[in-house]
Amino acid sequence: MYKLYGRIGSGSAAVEAALAIISAPHEIIWIDTSAGEHLTEAFAAINPRRQVPALILPDESVMTESAAMLLHLADAFPEAGLAPKPGTSARGAHDRWLVFMAVNIYEGELRKAYADRYTTDLDGADAVQAAAEDYLTAQYAIIETEMRGDYLVGNSLSMADLYLWMVASWRDPRQMNAETPRVAALSRRLRAMPQVQAIAERHGV
Repeated sequence: MYKLYGRIGSGSAAVEAALAIISAPHEIIWIDTSAGEHLTEAFAAINPRRQVPALILPDESVMTESAAMLLHLADAFPEAGLAPKPGTSARGAHDRWLVFMAVNIYEGELRKAYADRYTTDLDGADAVQAAAEDYLTAQYAIIETEMRGDYLVGNSLSMADLYLWMVASWRDPRQMNAETPRVAALSRRLRAMPQVQAIAERHGV
């Protein structure tokens, strides 16, 4: 059984959706970061960075980083078809977008939400936040321009789409509809999936 340590509104949402779609036996363990549960020594033993999500695999090994978890689950459950075959150019495109979103969009959202952590000048936090918003807008424009169909890669649902749904859910939907209508449409389609809808409602997005 998989054990996913998560938090409402965090990067655990895409992993929760993936586990539900592939019907993998799993348990979700909620970490209350407002109460400091992520700072305990017990949780540090699971993830030394004291961040969620963290995923315990059936063999008790530990994974961090939600994008890496999605790649692992895609390969562990190939019959689900949530990523192209490893070694193919389609898989290269899939992995490219997944990593692109992890290092650019996810990180940009962190800079926007926790601007004070990204500067030693507390008076400069507003500038960090404004720059992060501009950066995020530019990254979404890249995705919007390169999307060709209903999905980010190929003609069917993939882990990259689940990740994009997750990060897009953190944006203002009015802004998404105006600036990136393809991304907004994909996000709406995924949210309407029964497995994803329940998770979206749980996370309040």
